[in-house]
Amino acid sequence: MPHPLQVGLRLGRIAIAASLALPLAGLAATAPQSSGPAPVSRPAASVSGPANANANANANSRTLYDSYILGPGDALQIELLDIPELSGTYSIGPDGTLYLPRLRALYVQGLTIEELRYFLTQQFKKYVKNPQIFIQSAAYRPIRIYVGGEVRRPGYYTLTSQQPQLNQKAFTTQSNIPISQQTDSNNPGISATSPPNYPSNPGANWSAPGLGILPISNPWPTVFDAIQSAQGITAFSDLSSIEVTRHQAISNGGGKIRTNLDFVKLITAGDDSQNIRLFDGDVVLISKSPTILKEQLLKAGQSNLSPQYLEVYVSGRVKRPGTVVIPQGSSLNQAMIAAGGLQLLRGKIEFVRFTKDGEVDRRLINYQAGAPSGSRDNPFLMSGDIINVQESILSAASGLLNEFTGPFVGLYSVYSLFK
Repeated sequence: MPHPLQVGLRLGRIAIAASLALPLAGLAATAPQSSGPAPVSRPAASVSGPANANANANANSRTLYDSYILGPGDALQIELLDIPELSGTYSIGPDGTLYLPRLRALYVQGLTIEELRYFLTQQFKKYVKNPQIFIQSAAYRPIRIYVGGEVRRPGYYTLTSQQPQLNQKAFTTQSNIPISQQTDSNNPGISATSPPNYPSNPGANWSAPGLGILPISNPWPTVFDAIQSAQGITAFSDLSSIEVTRHQAISNGGGKIRTNLDFVKLITAGDDSQNIRLFDGDVVLISKSPTILKEQLLKAGQSNLSPQYLEVYVSGRVKRPGTVVIPQGSSLNQAMIAAGGLQLLRGKIEFVRFTKDGEVDRRLINYQAGAPSGSRDNPFLMSGDIINVQESILSAASGLLNEFTGPFVGLYSVYSLFK
């Protein structure tokens, strides 16, 4: 049987969505277009209506709060105007409930800040006449995301915001101004300044179409951090086609939204608008190219998107066989140099790579010192590649002769001692 709080939340969400549909539809119709990534698909608004005169001025600040979905671990600063005994800093528990004075435990997981403000306003009406509630985030929970596609280690990762410690002074930001004084009177509960505990950055892009992203200058987990956590890209990663899928708030229509990013612009031109903030439950997929993208690989190797070095194993007719550590974007010839160079008597080079699909890429290479990087005879290397320099006919014959005559030489030496 569903928990009574969950039943109440479902009913409350219906009322919240109905009450917010008109202003949010107006916001969607008037929100300024950004040069950032455009959404591939997005559910249409169920209700449409005219935008008010202040929609453009407050579109970004509303988008910030209407996009983030609350969950266990989030901390909120909640102020009831002129009622300090009902105000304070509260955390959402592991069961998704928020414990407040008078109201006790309320199930709030899955709401946005604006939805929560409306919900609490209705609840406090039983105890306060015309309650005015102001809410801001005090600390954000770690997010769990999935990184897949063409990365070195796909899977689920938990990312944490590198944010300041929770502000113990209730209802205040760095400027020590109460939440109620920071809020635009036309949009109660929504801060008209930059987010709490973070400096203002007028030059930052405060929104991305379809996703409602905070500026990348702030220390939120971003797509860049997600790729780093998955140990970077491979030689076949197509950074011009990265897809991010996200759950959408109920008041914005529910369902999921999707956007495509071009990280080549980030690593080549420093276009930070492509490095969007990630939310809990996001899915990041990096496309695979049928061929090695040489220029992209070299550019990525010059950044910290992937680990700075990679390890390959070199054996056979080299001067220093064993594990070789080389920079990202290095080729086979560079690994030969790092292994001390080739022996004078040598054969072909055997190159072995185990792919993520369980296949084995094995080839014999004729060593050419002047072969261009990325060519068949001088491929770009990936961590875990195996390189074996085979014997030549002459070196193999010499080894066979030594192996065959070795025992006789030993016997003759012992015989000479007793002679």
